[in-house]
Amino acid sequence: MRFLTLGLAMVLAGCGVADVGTTAATTAKLQADQAKQAEQMKSKLTADIAAAAAAEQQRTQAAEQQQ
Repeated sequence: MRFLTLGLAMVLAGCGVADVGTTAATTAKLQADQAKQAEQMKSKLTADIAAAAAAEQQRTQAAEQQQ
């Protein structure tokens, strides 16, 4: 009877380990996705800032030529 109880406890403990492993893998994937999205956002913001700076430079040049 002791071995049956011990075996059942081990099986149940093994299921918990699998759940923890699955949760860890899911968390790692979510973190990787978030890092990728952050990098994409950074690239977009950098491009937007560069475009705004170029537009401002063009406006400044146009204003100087009118003077």
